[in-house]
Amino acid sequence: MSVTSRYRESWEGFWREASDQPGAVFWDAEPALTVGPHLALFEPYLADPALPLVDLGCGNGTQTRHLADRFPRVLGADLSAAALDHARRADPAGQATYRQLDAVEKSETQALHAELGDTNVYLRGVLHQCEPDDRQALVDGIATLVGDRGRAFLVELSGAAKPVLMGLASGPSGPPPKLAPVFRHGIAPGEVSDDAVPEYVRAAGLTVLASGELPLSTTEYRPDGTRIELPSRWLVAGRTG
Repeated sequence: MSVTSRYRESWEGFWREASDQPGAVFWDAEPALTVGPHLALFEPYLADPALPLVDLGCGNGTQTRHLADRFPRVLGADLSAAALDHARRADPAGQATYRQLDAVEKSETQALHAELGDTNVYLRGVLHQCEPDDRQALVDGIATLVGDRGRAFLVELSGAAKPVLMGLASGPSGPPPKLAPVFRHGIAPGEVSDDAVPEYVRAAGLTVLASGELPLSTTEYRPDGTRIELPSRWLVAGRTG
């Protein structure tokens, strides 16, 4: 199994069009507002912080570079070659390494695990953008990467985010400028129920070690100047046996 060509091309088109300017992408908020708070939740559950860390669905690498300041070896992995071009341009010193990966394809995650061994994994907002039939395979791939000693941190939009997004999209002037390309390229967030994510995790053979709710910051603002935040749910998972 691998992702559909339509889905892959949607992401390639989005990232080819995206600007290199910081904050130009709707979800690309600065690390102090995104991966920073997530690490505060994730780090207490790491069985081995020295393991390589995979930022899965790394996009243009904004969060990956922050992770590379905190962990000895960080790999940014993404389906889109165009996204990785952005990431490498933004990281001329090579703080992290970057790899094209279809994490739905079992052989690809198995090969990466064979290369790196057990890893810790960070995944932000990827599942809800996947095709429904790919979601379990993606989490199965995460379980492969985690192995016996790694831990995974997953954060996804909650069900309460959909009316917020739909309200933004249906405003009198249309979606905000940074949200419009998401819809235009056919990668509008799908529906993943709040209960589905932990079920995917358990079906992949992992245990949910912690979970909670946290606003997910975007780079877009409302007309009154307040930053748009979307409700999200997070969890930490790993093998305990």
